[in-house]
Amino acid sequence: MVKSVLAVYHKGLRDWLIQRISAIIMAVYSLALIAYLICYPNLSYAEWHHLFAQSWMKVASLLFIAGLVYHAWIGIWTIFTDYVKPYVLRSILNCLVLLMLFACFFWGLLILWSV
Repeated sequence: MVKSVLAVYHKGLRDWLIQRISAIIMAVYSLALIAYLICYPNLSYAEWHHLFAQSWMKVASLLFIAGLVYHAWIGIWTIFTDYVKPYVLRSILNCLVLLMLFACFFWGLLILWSV
C-alpha cells in the first residue's frame, strides 16, 4: 500500500475519474473560448473585459482553474510516487508543488474576481 503524502489519500479509480472529468471541463472551456475568439477576431479590451465580467464566465473560468489545479496535482503526485523513491524528498517536492498550485489557484481567483 502506498503511504499517504500530506494526509491526502489517493484512490486510483477516484483520481482517474476526477482527472478525466477535469480534462473534459478544461477541453470544453478551451473549445468555447477558441470558438468565441474565432467568432469575434478583433476583440477590444472593453469587449474582453465585458466577457469576463459576467458571472457565468467567472464561474466557468473558476471551474477551469480548479480543474487544472486538481488535474495537475493528481498527475504530479502520481509521477512523484512512481519516480521519487526517498520519502523525505518526495514529501518536500509534494509540499512545494502543492504550495505552488494553491498560490496559482488563489492568484487566478483574485485576477478573475477583480474584473
